Amino acid sequence: MKFAFIHAEKVSFPVSAMCRLLGVTRQGYYAHVGRPPSARVVADVTLAEQVRQIFIESGETYGSPRVLGELRRQGRIVGKRRVERSMRGMGLTPPMPRKHRTTTERDPSHPVAPNELARDFTARRPNERWVTDITYIWTDEGWTYLAAILDLFSRSIVGWALSESLSTQLPLDALGAAIRCRVPNAGLLHHSDRGCQYTSGAYRDTLAELGIRVSMSRKGNCWDNAVAESFFASLKNELIHRRRWRTRAEVRNAVFEYIEVFYNRRRLHSSLNYKTPAEVEQEYAQAA
Repeated sequence: MKFAFIHAEKVSFPVSAMCRLLGVTRQGYYAHVGRPPSARVVADVTLAEQVRQIFIESGETYGSPRVLGELRRQGRIVGKRRVERSMRGMGLTPPMPRKHRTTTERDPSHPVAPNELARDFTARRPNERWVTDITYIWTDEGWTYLAAILDLFSRSIVGWALSESLSTQLPLDALGAAIRCRVPNAGLLHHSDRGCQYTSGAYRDTLAELGIRVSMSRKGNCWDNAVAESFFASLKNELIHRRRWRTRAEVRNAVFEYIEVFYNRRRLHSSLNYKTPAEVEQEYAQAA
């Protein structure tokens, strides 16, 4: 395995350095390459190349479960432990999560709605249940805030907006984008936390005019909105925390690329049996 790895990476790294790192001799390596490689070695090298390609195409965000899912989508029969060993041998590791910071605060003078969603994060069809939340992103120009709305049927982000301000206009802009994109029927369930932006009269009036039912998390209970929280955790780990952001314009372009190109159309979701949101909605449309 070590000699196979050295042989696969010799274009990128010096053979002598890799031999020292892996605790083998150069003589042993050159003796190994002088012999025809075994079928197992050839298979391991081929698998390593596929794993590296999938990892790179994911923006270096996939861990072994998603890499395994993509390999199986490509028709490759391989076990989870073998993929883990291959990634570990090449030092391929996805970014680690960081602590979450609260961005919404409750206004006790605003009315709140009961938790009608009740942690049932499933839906039978698109535009049946949406969840929403707000997160923060630091740039050299100051904070910028992102509001996003997620459809629980396909986990697709159906509307989002960025702003320098945490005013109610931010989630209203995200809601407007979602309505223009989806044009849902009356009766859609909209779930959020109890942040003052969502309990404000302007936001509640807009939902009422659209015939949208309202559900809110219980006080101080982030698990009641876990899917929205999970999306922001993925966004932070896979994009935001991986570089320094100099301007809000940079953030806007990157968030657009992440949501509209990668997350909704290319990223495999474990909750969707390692399909993309676009695939799930396409399958639903074809069945309908």
